[in-house]
Amino acid sequence: MESFTITTPLWRWQSATAPAAWFFLTIAGDVADGIRLAAMSGQWLDKRGGFGSARVAVTIGDTSWNTSVFPHKESGGWILPVKAAVRKAEGLTEGEDVTVTVSL
Repeated sequence: MESFTITTPLWRWQSATAPAAWFFLTIAGDVADGIRLAAMSGQWLDKRGGFGSARVAVTIGDTSWNTSVFPHKESGGWILPVKAAVRKAEGLTEGEDVTVTVSL
């Protein structure tokens, strides 16, 4: 299993028409390149999902879960959705720098 760690701010996206908000971490730079290479290599091809996503295991603090990262045009990297249960368990707030480990 290959792992990558990055510290990046938690940000919120909200639709203009829906009341719900989604929270994400942007994974860019060398870490994004490492995930891309690992996800595209022969041994990890089964980790690819729809929309160009890659299935990953994620750890923030004491919380670990399985999810997907999605390509992010604006940064050239990936975005990682962070669900409410994780934000609550780890006491995360919008704009806070979060250290995340992503494993493929």
